[in-house]
Amino acid sequence: MGLQSFLRSFISRDYIFYSLFDKLAAEIKGMASNLRDLSFESNIDNRAEIIAKLKDSEKKNDVLASSIFNELSGNFITPFDREDIHALATSLDDISDNIFIASKKMLLYQFNPVTPEIQKMADLILESCHQVERAVNELKNMKNLKVMTEAITLIKEIESRSDDVFDAAIARFYSDDSIDAKEMIKRKEIFSKLESVSDKCEDAANTVESIIIKYA
Repeated sequence: MGLQSFLRSFISRDYIFYSLFDKLAAEIKGMASNLRDLSFESNIDNRAEIIAKLKDSEKKNDVLASSIFNELSGNFITPFDREDIHALATSLDDISDNIFIASKKMLLYQFNPVTPEIQKMADLILESCHQVERAVNELKNMKNLKVMTEAITLIKEIESRSDDVFDAAIARFYSDDSIDAKEMIKRKEIFSKLESVSDKCEDAANTVESIIIKYA
């Protein structure tokens, strides 16, 4: 193999990682958009269809994350630290998992998500996932640091706002005497999963920030 072919093989392998990360981030943003649609959907049959879409997306993301891990184990040269690649893939997969689990619990518990609190959290999740996609898309060239740092800052701000919405929702539930203990447990599980999506977005942002510090 000539030197140029040898170098092209590494460039191609690097591109595989970037391509997989971009696909994973795009799929996650699509899931967040579907989650937002779910929060405004009053028809139970339509909600079931949206949750089915989320399940399909979650499976696709599992495959994409597994592909990243397989590439990681098969390539001895990577575009950035192996630990960062693993951490970023894991956090992105966790975002996907938590979006789907939250929606699945809504279906299992027959919970109507058309509430101001769910809608607020869904809006925040969509914006956070959009910012995750912005940051991840810039990894391949590391030239637009302003976009990356802006996205990271916004993700961290959104995580704090999500905590506030979660706390306010739980406080309201506890003050509502019409909500029994079983219903309280169900709602807290759903809201906890939604709140954890923002946490996982922040994990992804922290990993991207680590990569910037090391390589920019």
